[in-house]
Amino acid sequence: MQRILFVCLGNICRSPTAEAVVRAKAPHLHLESAGTASYHIGKPPYGPMQQAASVAGYDLSRLRARQFKPRDFNAFDLIVAMDAENLEEIEAQRPPATQTPVILMREDGQAVPDPYYTRDFTGALTIIEDAADALIRRYCALGK
Repeated sequence: MQRILFVCLGNICRSPTAEAVVRAKAPHLHLESAGTASYHIGKPPYGPMQQAASVAGYDLSRLRARQFKPRDFNAFDLIVAMDAENLEEIEAQRPPATQTPVILMREDGQAVPDPYYTRDFTGALTIIEDAADALIRRYCALGK
């Protein structure tokens, strides 16, 4: 079973949404999410993000924020960052000799904009849905 970890800043908008979207599309995968910052540990995803996801058919309510840890490199086969800053923070914590790939969520290398700041929760969800399809095709060999 492929193990994938999605990572954003606070683990209350983008990464839990990516976890839920990919889980809906590829339920046999082991998926989790985390944040590089410790702001929201133990808290549920942000209310407006949960609402946007719910309208689209995704339930984020059971997810809780946790912080990314160096041990995640050994626990997952792939780590997916929502933007370049998170990717850099993840790589800064890489233990020596770990080979776990760390990639950006979007195939084009662009960031998934943080809706906590942009307030565009539906737009972020749409980007994540499109990126999830590409991620599944590229790394999970599942097709759509």
